[in-house]
Amino acid sequence: MLTVEMIAILDGARDAGWVLEPEAKRLLSLAGIDVPPFVWARSEDEAIQASGQVGFPLAAKVVSPDVLHKSDAGGVAIDVTNTDELAGVFSRFRSFPGFAGLLIEPMVSGVELIVGGKVDYQFGPVILLGIGGTGVEIYQDTTVRMAPLAENHVRSMVAGLKGGKLLTGYRGSRPVNMDRLTQLLIRFSTLMTAMAERVESIDLNPVMCTDKNCVVADARIMLASTETQP
Repeated sequence: MLTVEMIAILDGARDAGWVLEPEAKRLLSLAGIDVPPFVWARSEDEAIQASGQVGFPLAAKVVSPDVLHKSDAGGVAIDVTNTDELAGVFSRFRSFPGFAGLLIEPMVSGVELIVGGKVDYQFGPVILLGIGGTGVEIYQDTTVRMAPLAENHVRSMVAGLKGGKLLTGYRGSRPVNMDRLTQLLIRFSTLMTAMAERVESIDLNPVMCTDKNCVVADARIMLASTETQP
């Protein structure tokens, strides 16, 4: 079930056709899906103040309705270590079209996964799990199930990945927290089902998983065309 706040986020993004990352992460958080603590800083002073909350090193990303693929456009700065660097990032990103500020959040690490949702015109919401990060298109190591998911679906999805050993522990690495990954996928599939008439697709890439938690480091929600939305 979508809350009034979730619907307001989706409705507010209709003109752009997609949900800006700060709002996408707020929506995910409302659905009980873990995201890093973040601040949407709309001025340089706000960005500097936010760095005191988030702490260094941090990641800073451009927020703009005109910049859908931030990494491809050079709109992501990682391992920012001090306020002078952050001020330089703000100044550089301010030249992006439609600039609406910076998303500032702590650096996160772990096994990189991709979690996706797409509305198939025949089958309805479909959920994808794969080895994520920037190399996802190269590896193409994914599994797909129809929503909604149950725990056994998640287990079979993990087992179907060629890189599944990265999740269960490999060469001394600690296994990821499977309970947290399962929780994330089930809650995401429930959210995707609830939003099926309003969205075209959702990409969570990367989702960073450790032995303690799974956190959505980046999120993109593409809205369905206005003709198909209620």
